Amino acid sequence: MSTPVISSREADVLALLGEHLSNAEIAARLFISVRTVESHVSSLLRKLAVPDRRALSRRAAEFAPVQMATPVLPAPLTAFVGRVRERGELAEAVKKHRQVTAVGPGGVGKTRLALAVAAELAGEFADGVWFVDLAPVTDPGRVGAAVAAALGVGEQPGRGIDDSVFAVLADRQALLVWDNCEQIRDGVAPFLERLLAACPGVRVLVTSRARLMVPFERVFPVPPLSRAGGGDSEAVELFLERSAAVGLSWDPSVRDTVVALCERLDGMALAIELAAARCPTLGLDGLVAGLSDQLRILAGGPRAADRHRSVRAVLDWSHDLLEPADRALLRRVSVFVVPFTAEAAAELAGFAPLDPGAVSDGLGRLAEQSLLTVVPSASGTRYRALETIRQYGAERLDEAGESEAVRSRHVQWCLDRAAGLLDTRGADWRARFDAVAEDLRAALAWAAEQPRLRADAHRLALSLAESAFTRNLPGESQQRYEQAAALAGADADAGESLRLAAAVAGCRRLGDDMYRLHRAAAEAARRAGDLAGAGHDLAAAATVAYRFSSEFTRIPAVEETMALLEEARKLSGADGLGPGPDLGDVRAPDPGRASGSDPGSDSAASPGDVPASASGSDPASGSGPGLGGAAGPSPSAAVALAEAAVLADAFGAVQGATDNTVEETIALAERAVALAHRAGDPVAESAALDALSGARSWAGDSFGAADAARRRIDLLTPLPPTPARTHELLDALAMASGTALGAGGLAEARRWGRELAGHPLLAEAGHHATSWLLVADAFAGRGGEVLTGSGRFLDAWERGGRQQSFSLGPAAASVAMVHGLRGDRSARAEWLGIVDRAGTAEEYRHGYGAILDAMVLLHDGDAAEALDRLAPEPEQVWKWVTWIWLHWYVALRAEASVLAGHPAARARTAAARSLVAGNPVATAHVDRADALLDGDLPRLLATAKAFEAAGSRYQAARSLLLAGDEHAAAGTTALAEWGLVR
Repeated sequence: MSTPVISSREADVLALLGEHLSNAEIAARLFISVRTVESHVSSLLRKLAVPDRRALSRRAAEFAPVQMATPVLPAPLTAFVGRVRERGELAEAVKKHRQVTAVGPGGVGKTRLALAVAAELAGEFADGVWFVDLAPVTDPGRVGAAVAAALGVGEQPGRGIDDSVFAVLADRQALLVWDNCEQIRDGVAPFLERLLAACPGVRVLVTSRARLMVPFERVFPVPPLSRAGGGDSEAVELFLERSAAVGLSWDPSVRDTVVALCERLDGMALAIELAAARCPTLGLDGLVAGLSDQLRILAGGPRAADRHRSVRAVLDWSHDLLEPADRALLRRVSVFVVPFTAEAAAELAGFAPLDPGAVSDGLGRLAEQSLLTVVPSASGTRYRALETIRQYGAERLDEAGESEAVRSRHVQWCLDRAAGLLDTRGADWRARFDAVAEDLRAALAWAAEQPRLRADAHRLALSLAESAFTRNLPGESQQRYEQAAALAGADADAGESLRLAAAVAGCRRLGDDMYRLHRAAAEAARRAGDLAGAGHDLAAAATVAYRFSSEFTRIPAVEETMALLEEARKLSGADGLGPGPDLGDVRAPDPGRASGSDPGSDSAASPGDVPASASGSDPASGSGPGLGGAAGPSPSAAVALAEAAVLADAFGAVQGATDNTVEETIALAERAVALAHRAGDPVAESAALDALSGARSWAGDSFGAADAARRRIDLLTPLPPTPARTHELLDALAMASGTALGAGGLAEARRWGRELAGHPLLAEAGHHATSWLLVADAFAGRGGEVLTGSGRFLDAWERGGRQQSFSLGPAAASVAMVHGLRGDRSARAEWLGIVDRAGTAEEYRHGYGAILDAMVLLHDGDAAEALDRLAPEPEQVWKWVTWIWLHWYVALRAEASVLAGHPAARARTAAARSLVAGNPVATAHVDRADALLDGDLPRLLATAKAFEAAGSRYQAARSLLLAGDEHAAAGTTALAEWGLVR
């Protein structure tokens, strides 16, 4: 079992609990309220899975000293020299102000100063110090993505990467160091303002050549190194240290020359380091002579602009000392955004006057002169130009008239790298993507503005979109697919990209985007003259509006959706299929109603609604409408699927909304399955099976619903992980887990629940990912696993904005049930409070809540109260129990009737037996009820073995308890081993 993750503040509270302080004393010590202390204590009880404060006190020693976040800062390879005054002043500024910008010209030493100060202040921030290098970022809109990458934060379904960062940092005490912000100030400033507003414990230290020009900014000018005091100046100290690093030692007699050199270099750290690097070949006198001839403007005024010209002069001087071939190499490799190999440099820069075979030697010479940095890596040596030198090289590239030629070669190089990334085999794929991603983005940004390279830009956007999806960057993937659509030279290509974008939007649980993009794809198909394709896309949009209605912020009006479906019929020629269903009175879903009671459904239901549609709105899923990705099924199959989704939703939501019977609804769904199968599209067939599951569930056919869900997994598992397939598989896993639970297949429910919980696309959505695994584990009696998983669930649910859905409510209620079985009333009450916010009141009252509450009451021996919780006849609560909970409801109701001595107990067990036949767990419940009713001890003991065989170890132990005598002792021992009490 992994070590529980506790926050820094929780660690503080735990340490004081170890000193046996009261809540009031802890509050006084930490300067927080008693209510806040109580909240932290409750959280610690839950996370550490201990029963009381005394146990917490004993656990305190295990977490001492508290493990704070280690500062994530680049390790300096050379000593930091001087800056004593600036370090102290900048540190004080960061302590007093939430955002400080260290401003100065390139090469002045802003980054090293910021890193030194951040390292000193690391102990002041409980959640650590984090470094974000923005130098490779060229798109202002990707500031949040860069920060997320540095923090190790992934995108959460249903929210963009920026909001994911804000959610993770909301309660953190951290210092972020953002380096090299000048080229994307337009993106830094608004993101920074939102970050500081959302995350009150976060401070940000920015380095930039220019101020951000925002009202909350505290500017700290970084001056050149001090030159006062002659040989004791910081500039001289830096020169001597760096020249010693290259093997030089100076006679005291040359100290005055060194002082003069540093004076003429204006104290600029980069200029001094470049000069020291050249000393082995030019000597001190050669450096001085070179400065006299080349750097006439180094004696400029003290303003920042003058110091900026000083840095440029040093770079000009260094550049002019190069051989022509090395000058060409420097300006050409400046196009690379991230570290590059010698082979890459030869491919990009190896044309006249450069010999490709001489590029490697040239890189070595540039590295020796500190114009390139050597970056060792597991894959070999790489080179990187500092940002200042990159920008300088770009200017030289323009002056040489080579910019278009070199950048065009860079685009081709990126296309080749992108094509290689499409082969995702090998453990190093992620590293290979990360090594070139920023170059791909920069090349795409440039190519997109060149009319002659439009086709290349389109290809690059598509490749980047596919790779980003594989890299679990769905937000960027959708953006790139939409960009590819805009760059497409043909409407047919645009439509294909828009369908893929819709599929990725579904993976992000963005129903509005799915709907918008499918409609846009229909328009593209119409422009291309593909009317049948346009009908397919309109049918897809209509399907999305019903099948994933819970993922919309604004659900389309019923008239709009029905109009789309009608137009889809006409365009696709589906009118020739025969009469469709009667949809005249169908109303579209509204924000207060679920699109279905499938195990992944993610919206609240109003009291009059019937959540019977298995329309697949799984909160853990959300790709496209399951219509086969870019190509899609035949138009007739798409229309049939849309009709099935609409009718299944309407029939489940408002009984009698149509003139169709449940049998006709099943027939319609089966027609959609057959058409999709005939079209050879397993993704579309999966979507149709989803509708079939809903129809069968409404008919009370739990086994048929589970079988349809299993068939979906069989269809989807062998397919490549496209966005549409990924969405369908996630949805199918949730559906299969829930329906297996409903049919008594606990092992299958847990297996598919684990697969869903482990999917990398859901790493940031632990509440959605783990919800059905928690439920399955709870019903299997695996209390330890439930308590372990509840921490991830709760943390993710809180980070995700405390969403409400049909899967989150049962998950929270299952955790509450386990706490009830453990006798922890406080924790149970806490989790029931979460149920109130995560679930829906009606379904809790009449559906899963009645079942889970009854299990706790029966455990406590209160059969009469349990029966009261299950008092309504199944028909009275059909709409709340039909999907997953029907068998559990009738079986537990029969057992509670027997234990409470209800006069209709025998009739209820007989009715239940007929309904649950084939469900091993529910049948064992009914067998136990009959055995208790007849006083048949051998049969009662046989149910313990039946429960054990079905994977329900808790119920097996309960059978032993009910058997009494020595059997009860064995049951009690088993429960005690699992942390359960009676």
